Amino acid sequence: MSTNTYSLTWDLDVFFKDGSESTEFENYLASLEDSINDLTEEVKSFTPPQSASNKEELKSILSLFVKNLKSISQASSFIGCLQAQNMLDRKADLLEGKISQLYANVETSLTAFNVKLTEIKEELWTELLASDEFKEIAFVLNESREKALSSLSYEQEALITALSVDGYHSWGQMYDTVVSRMKIEHGGKELSVGQASNVFSSKDRNERKEMFEKWETTWGAEEDYFGKILNHLAGFRLSVYKQRGWDEVLSEPLKINRMKQETLDAMWGAISDYKGEFVKYLDRKAQILNVNKLSWYDLDAPVADIDSSVSYTEGAEFILDQFNQFGDELTKFTKKSFEDSWIEAEDRPGKRPGGFCTDFPESKQSRIFMTFSGTPSNVSTLAHELGHAFHSFAMRDVNPLNQSYAMNVAETASTFAEMIVADAAVKNAKSEEEKLALLEDKLQRSVAFYMNIHARFLFETRFYETRKKGIVSSEKISELMEEAQKEAYCGALEEYHPHFWASKLHFFITGVPFYNFPYTFGYLFSLGIYAKALEEGKQFEQKYIALLKDTACMTVEDLAQKHLGVDLTKRDFWEQAVKLSVKDVEEFLELTK
Repeated sequence: MSTNTYSLTWDLDVFFKDGSESTEFENYLASLEDSINDLTEEVKSFTPPQSASNKEELKSILSLFVKNLKSISQASSFIGCLQAQNMLDRKADLLEGKISQLYANVETSLTAFNVKLTEIKEELWTELLASDEFKEIAFVLNESREKALSSLSYEQEALITALSVDGYHSWGQMYDTVVSRMKIEHGGKELSVGQASNVFSSKDRNERKEMFEKWETTWGAEEDYFGKILNHLAGFRLSVYKQRGWDEVLSEPLKINRMKQETLDAMWGAISDYKGEFVKYLDRKAQILNVNKLSWYDLDAPVADIDSSVSYTEGAEFILDQFNQFGDELTKFTKKSFEDSWIEAEDRPGKRPGGFCTDFPESKQSRIFMTFSGTPSNVSTLAHELGHAFHSFAMRDVNPLNQSYAMNVAETASTFAEMIVADAAVKNAKSEEEKLALLEDKLQRSVAFYMNIHARFLFETRFYETRKKGIVSSEKISELMEEAQKEAYCGALEEYHPHFWASKLHFFITGVPFYNFPYTFGYLFSLGIYAKALEEGKQFEQKYIALLKDTACMTVEDLAQKHLGVDLTKRDFWEQAVKLSVKDVEEFLELTK
């Protein structure tokens, strides 16, 4: 039995002491601002090389970009952590505005630099990329140049970036501000929405139903705010797309995720073909809960009447034990994360809802945020975020320009880590009742990736098409949401969550559009990787790390071909991955005959 006790709160002082009141951080930002101003001047005076021998200036300016991007990422992560741990930290909110402006300045310089890359003649460009100095980062440089070629003029793109600070990004920040003030009364206490969401895992259906009614009412009461914000975010994006001549709403998210439309279609197609199997699981769960059909608030309900709650330290030790079955590197890294207080897990008021992992590139560390209340789902979330952190750790010595991996492959590492824990938990169950509880927790996640995320994707795609014709009322937005849920869940539920669009942060994130399908991609891609890991045992870890190192320097299609020998544009790979989840359904149905 382990005697370890791990801290429930993270250590941010190692970066900057005194939080948002930090003088050290204030000085850091002032220095960063000067450095970004220097970068701006360097970009203005930069002359694209005229021959293959004239590369030094290009190398120098790339180094400047790396330095500033690492610093601004360090600063942004720090502010993000302060805001998450205390949604009422108004000084942190002000600092976020400062960071947004600095980011915009870097983006403007980057846009100008990329435009200058387009001035290099094609033959010379090919020669430069093949040289020893640049061949390692050829993919990223080429991507930047192609982005500039498909964008507007530098002046127009710079104007868009400048206007986005007080327009686009500010709307996203407004959402966070409104959410930070929301409270839901439960059991005589006022809960933050993050705390309230944990009630949906309660064993008591009346408690879940009561919370759901309050949850819908609370988000519905703010629907005018959230409807305005969502409309303005979409309107900004659509206006920019129109100016750039991008007809398809999915053009940008697909480019960001370095994947083809054929890959996305193949993935959703394979999932849709097997959804009937997951409806069988939902129907059986309804029988177990003694209802005709499940409602939204039943999806996370436990089916086995066992005390499956664990302490934070017990959850941590369980994760370490399961990771140890996979590989030494992942285990050592995870142990360090717990011992060095990289994780904020305390269940207390004032924290923002959800979970995330953020990187501090200058310190080569990560920080994980969540609210741990002892459920199996909390343990899964913790494993998920540790997977993100390990991805960054695996890439710590990769060229910094080859470290910006896209959302879909980012979700691969996290769901892979989550899967190791979930699968091992089912296999190691001490009783049939415990096995059922853990298997069902695993199936809840499959349903989330195949149905909940699909509903988000269908909703967001249709909302954007509707928004092209003008402002969409909050009533219509809720209608689109419920229609998408009914389709994605194949009509398997009694009651849906029409205000889900308001309660889900992902729809309001301005950094990336369509923050939905990458989760499902990551889940299925990691299932394929997990199958390989089961075949090869611990020796697979080095191959896995090699795959992670390549996640930001090629398309996902090339990544899968190189490391797994599969074609992602064909349904075969996706079907095989979905079938692994179907086995869980079959086992669940057998256990609950």
